[in-house]
Amino acid sequence: MNDQEKLGYLIKELRTRQGLTQKQFSDMLQTSQSAVARMEAGQQNFSVKELGKISDALEHPLINISDNDSDDLIIEGGRKLSGSIQTNTSKNGAMGLLCASLLNKKATTLHRIPRIEEVFRMIEVLESIGVKVEWIEEHVLRIVPPATLNLKTLQNGPASKMRSTIMLIGSMIHRAPTFQLPHAGGCKMGERTISAHKHALEELGIMITTEEDHYAIDGSKVAAGECTMYEASDTATENILIAAAGIKDTSYIHFAQKNYMVQDVIGFLRRMGAIIEQHDPVTLRITGMGVIDQPIEYWNSEDPIESMALITAGIMTKSPITITRCPIDFLRLEMLKLEKMGLGFKLSGEYLSDNGFTKLVDITLTSFELVALPEKIHPLPYPGINVDNLPFFVPIATQAEGTTMIHDWMWENRAIYFTELNRLGASTTLADPHRVFIEGKTDLKAAQIVCPPALRPSMIILLAMMGAEGTSTLRNVYSIKRGYENIHERLNAIGANIQFVKDLS
Repeated sequence: MNDQEKLGYLIKELRTRQGLTQKQFSDMLQTSQSAVARMEAGQQNFSVKELGKISDALEHPLINISDNDSDDLIIEGGRKLSGSIQTNTSKNGAMGLLCASLLNKKATTLHRIPRIEEVFRMIEVLESIGVKVEWIEEHVLRIVPPATLNLKTLQNGPASKMRSTIMLIGSMIHRAPTFQLPHAGGCKMGERTISAHKHALEELGIMITTEEDHYAIDGSKVAAGECTMYEASDTATENILIAAAGIKDTSYIHFAQKNYMVQDVIGFLRRMGAIIEQHDPVTLRITGMGVIDQPIEYWNSEDPIESMALITAGIMTKSPITITRCPIDFLRLEMLKLEKMGLGFKLSGEYLSDNGFTKLVDITLTSFELVALPEKIHPLPYPGINVDNLPFFVPIATQAEGTTMIHDWMWENRAIYFTELNRLGASTTLADPHRVFIEGKTDLKAAQIVCPPALRPSMIILLAMMGAEGTSTLRNVYSIKRGYENIHERLNAIGANIQFVKDLS
């Protein structure tokens, strides 16, 4: 797939995500529907002016020229790292905990919350409906809801930028019988429905109607029920857990997911007083406590996705670093795959996170002669390879002898972004919007790249740049700031040279 075809894919994806038909989009551009079809098929050349017009219509920059709001990174590649670096706590865990906190009428204190853009946006949403949120220490948040939420003032801007906003349904239905939420946003990687949320919540008496620009939620008949998850979904499992925990009766979730962020929400709800048990190998039984009315304190756990990113940094720079506080139960298969590829590493003994139940280890990298696996690498629901860890295998595969096939079947079109590594000299071939072949081993070279509108693909470009000879520029790094706190400063502390530059011309 050439650059023109990739751009066409991206335009189609963003248009679909905005809920626009080709006709509506063509009207916005003052062109014909057939012209839009040609664009999306990769059959049209674009001028800078045309790309700017499309960017405005889609509310997403397809080009970045002298962007006054751009935050950029300048990366000196090829530098060796040394020492140890700590895994930060989880973005996804924090979002679930913030949403669940609305069950509590009294103050909730959440420890080890990362100071990242995604958290800041959720705080803005909560504050817009009257919730008092304050940082009482650097990574400690206190959340105090009002007696009555002011849902008329909910800020659509921040709320519409995050996929996590949809998890507010589980707690807000216990505060207001009916309300509206804007359509969920987040990473721009294809069509993402809320079917898993909708079908399971209906079994608890909660109705969701999709309107043109919002979801209308009716929880006036909420009651305990028996839910089967429509598909494997961590956020939907969290949403149902939160909703069920606020019902004074027993509910069941079949095919409930067990990923790290789900475990944190379960731990938090148990701290509130809910009884959550494994009913059988695939079912959770939740006996709710109703709306709680007492101070609650909880500690967010470490992020296995960040652990994987830091491991990748060590691999790309061939550096024997130690990554501490890695939640090993959510990395075991990833580490096995890396071991079979030839990565040498040592694990420390296990110890517990501050939440009292997440198992942690320190991982020390020792050797880096890698070979491609004969089998494809693909994600699965936990305990399979985490879908958010899959992208890290792409830069890693550039350093492995042989051909690696990555199959990103869960996300529509995310694999397209993996080919951005070709700008650094990688040899990646897009087979279709879900599969990419990587030829290794490749010597990477510096380049200038604009971040894709997605968190993990943006991060793998940064990590690849760390292993690329020369000085690279990564433009418009908001996507990275959504999920990683001060990542350049933390990597610099172990030997990287990454400069943060604002308004780079």
